[in-house]
Amino acid sequence: MRLTKNDIVQSVKFDSRGLIPAVVQDATTREVLTVAYMNDEALRLTLEKGETYFWSRSRQALWHKGETSGNLQKVRALSLDCDNDTVLVEVEPMGPACHTGAYSCFGVNAGFGGTIQELYALVEERRKKRPVGSYTTKLFDEGIDKIVKKLGEEAVEIVIAAKNESRERIVEETSDLLYHLIVTLVAKGVTLEEIKAELVKRHRTGRTH
Repeated sequence: MRLTKNDIVQSVKFDSRGLIPAVVQDATTREVLTVAYMNDEALRLTLEKGETYFWSRSRQALWHKGETSGNLQKVRALSLDCDNDTVLVEVEPMGPACHTGAYSCFGVNAGFGGTIQELYALVEERRKKRPVGSYTTKLFDEGIDKIVKKLGEEAVEIVIAAKNESRERIVEETSDLLYHLIVTLVAKGVTLEEIKAELVKRHRTGRTH
């Protein structure tokens, strides 16, 4: 059940410990990233700041997801279940959700959508931190002209591969194209959520079929 922020605060049912389970879901891929707990303060901060805050039962402390790692989770929607005792938080992850470095706490095999999201998050991290020796860093350092030049080259390569070469070569060139496309999106600040919204709109209006 989707409610306003005030409705959520007034309707939520915490357990005897003052906690409520929070299921965190990737807003783009629909994959479940993690399950954590919120107390009243964590819930209010999540609604106010637009990023996820949780209550650590082991440390008995409030924590802001990504505060030290940079792997923030931007909240896109928050809703309660039918009993008002579980929160669903739909997020745009800025990096891995799991402390192991995996995209999801439920395993690294998150499907194709999860893989794309994970790659996007990695490229975004490279853009921010610019680690020495990284090819992605080199692209960002050289600027958008170099980035789109490489994107164009890879687009030509996939056309040639599709016309003349093996399936394996098509797979390789497609992977190169997707990588450079994601670098371009990150460089221009375009999110996967925006791409998804456009595709959904086209599907609903019959423009994709």
